[in-house]
Amino acid sequence: MGYKHDYDKILTRLTMILARLNDGESLSVKELSEEFNVSSKTIQRDFNERLSAFHIYQDKRKWKMQDGFSIEKTKSLQEQLVLDIIEKITEGIGGKFATTSHKLLSKIKNEDFNPIYTKLNIEDISDKFNEIQVIEKAIKDKTELECSYENEREGVFKATIQPLKIVNYEGFWYLVAFRDERIQKYYIKTLSNIQPTTQTFETDDEIEELLENSINIWFKADIEPFKVRIYADKIATKYFKRRALPTQTIETLSQDGTMEFNVKITDEMEIIPIIKYWIPHLRVLEPEWINDIIDEELKIYFNNRELNSDRS
Repeated sequence: MGYKHDYDKILTRLTMILARLNDGESLSVKELSEEFNVSSKTIQRDFNERLSAFHIYQDKRKWKMQDGFSIEKTKSLQEQLVLDIIEKITEGIGGKFATTSHKLLSKIKNEDFNPIYTKLNIEDISDKFNEIQVIEKAIKDKTELECSYENEREGVFKATIQPLKIVNYEGFWYLVAFRDERIQKYYIKTLSNIQPTTQTFETDDEIEELLENSINIWFKADIEPFKVRIYADKIATKYFKRRALPTQTIETLSQDGTMEFNVKITDEMEIIPIIKYWIPHLRVLEPEWINDIIDEELKIYFNNRELNSDRS
C-alpha cells in the first residue's frame, strides 16, 4: 500500500505543477519543495525527467512553459494515463512482447516514469510470434489454415480450420476457429505446423456477439443460453456491482447490501468456477442441478482431504 500512496502523491504533484506552468506561472524548485514537502532534488527530477516530454525550460532558477505553447489539460493528461496503463499491461505479458511494446511506447511517451502499477498474470506467447503472424494474416484475409493440435483426449492430430479470433481468457491465449462447421477453441501453445492456404471462407458478425457475451473459454456456440439466478451476500455484492459479468442483470438489491442477479450462460463451467471461488459469498438459487454438481465436487474435495490427513 505504501507504493500506491507514493504514486498517488507523485501523480498529484506533477499534475498540479503542469497545470500551473500551463497557466503561465513561473515556478522555483525551492518554493515547490517547501509546498509539497519533498526535497529540492525530487522537484528537480520532476522537471528534468518526469515532465521532460512537455515544452518547459528553466530561466533564472524559475521553470516556465515555452511561449506560444499550451496543452489541453484534460485531453493530454488522460492520454498520458492511457499510455501508462497500456505499458503496465504489456509488462504483465512479459517476454519479447513486453520489450517490443516498451520501445514503441517510449517513442510516443518520451519518458520513463510511470505512476501506474498493475498486477496481471498474462501468459507469455512471445515464442509463438511467427505462428501468430500467420494466424493474424489468415484471420484478416479469411483464408483457411492447416495445422497440428494436441489435446489429452485425442493426442496429436491434423486439422484444417477457419480462424476467427485470437482471444485471451483469464491470462491464457486461444484461437477461436470454425472446424467441421462448428466453432472450436484451440489453446495457442499446443498449435504447431501452422501453414497458410489459399482457400477462402465466409463468416458473419455472430462471433463478435458470442465472444462479447462469454464469461470464459467454456462458452458453447451451438447451445441456447440459459439463465442462472445467483444470491450474493454484501461482500460479493460490492464486487459484482463494480465488475459485472457479461449478460449480468440485477434482479433485486436489498437494503442489507445483498442482491440477487441473473447471468445467461451456455455451459455450466462458465459459472461454476466463479461460484467456487466466491464460496461462501455466492450461492446458486437456480437451476438446482448446478448446485448438485458443486456439492458433489466439494464432497470429493473434502473426502480426499480426509484421506490425506489419515495417511499423514
